[in-house]
Amino acid sequence: MTAKQILIIATLFGALSIALGAFAAHGLKKMVDVYHLDIFEKAVRYQFYHTFAIALCGLILLNKSEMNLQSAVWLFLGGIFFFSGSLYLMTFTQMKWLGAITPIGGLCFIAGWLMMAWQFFKMEN
Repeated sequence: MTAKQILIIATLFGALSIALGAFAAHGLKKMVDVYHLDIFEKAVRYQFYHTFAIALCGLILLNKSEMNLQSAVWLFLGGIFFFSGSLYLMTFTQMKWLGAITPIGGLCFIAGWLMMAWQFFKMEN
């Protein structure tokens, strides 16, 4: 992925995070109980945090194109898909077994941050 593609993905995920957060605040609270609303809001929060991480990777690649941050981006996207995605599904279906998928996303998030750290460690001044 190029820096431009990564930044486009980040901005689209940022917009989606805001839209989902607004939906939770205004529409979803009429549809689900407080427990499931909290789960949904946690999914939005983690999606938004990692949207910034994806944007950071794109911005760094604008100046340091030799760095391999694409792996971190893919891990962050996987984290959003598995962590936030499973929580979104759990909110609407109320199938608690989907919570077993959520840690896979958490591991993707951790691996993404570690991949970024490794790339910074290898970076020359």
